[in-house]
Amino acid sequence: MLGKKLVTAQKRGETRALCLGLGMVACSMMMYFFIGITIVPFYTKSVWTTETVCKVLRATIEDKDPCLNSKGSEDEGATHYPCLQVWVNLTASGQEVMLYQTEDTLERNPKCSYVPGNSENPKDVQARIETIANNFKKYQTFPCYYDPGGTQTNVILSRIYPPRGLLFTFLWPTLMFTGGCLIIILVKISQYVSVLSAWQ
Repeated sequence: MLGKKLVTAQKRGETRALCLGLGMVACSMMMYFFIGITIVPFYTKSVWTTETVCKVLRATIEDKDPCLNSKGSEDEGATHYPCLQVWVNLTASGQEVMLYQTEDTLERNPKCSYVPGNSENPKDVQARIETIANNFKKYQTFPCYYDPGGTQTNVILSRIYPPRGLLFTFLWPTLMFTGGCLIIILVKISQYVSVLSAWQ
């Protein structure tokens, strides 16, 4: 009787472990799919793939400019902010080009190097832009990214999804997938051992 109870408990434990392993594999596949349709397209779309060194030529703050959306039309509730324009010398080609914070900055407003959020306080935005301008004047040489194909003649300060960030994004679903597979393999090994023990 005790032996039957132990066998029953073992089978229940194996079934639960197998369900856990299959669930982890299924969740990791869903995460892979989500990353594949959201983050990967943004990464592959970016043409600013080569890192180089930029040297600031001038950083000026123009009059207040409307915050534009990606289509270039002004939103009804658009905020207005000082337009920071940073021009740099691209070491790779020696050209004078405009610097943008990220790929998204160029899409939101191609006239400004930095675009704040719509919900930010105007005073905080003013202070932040002035700080950024002063930092560019103080630290005039820094790494930046440019388009080696020449499609875009401007440069960006940082990529939204750099290669390391993309690899880190794939790390968690990969660990979950690996853990789920290991659980399934261990369960199958346990079942195989149990079958061999029953025949002896």
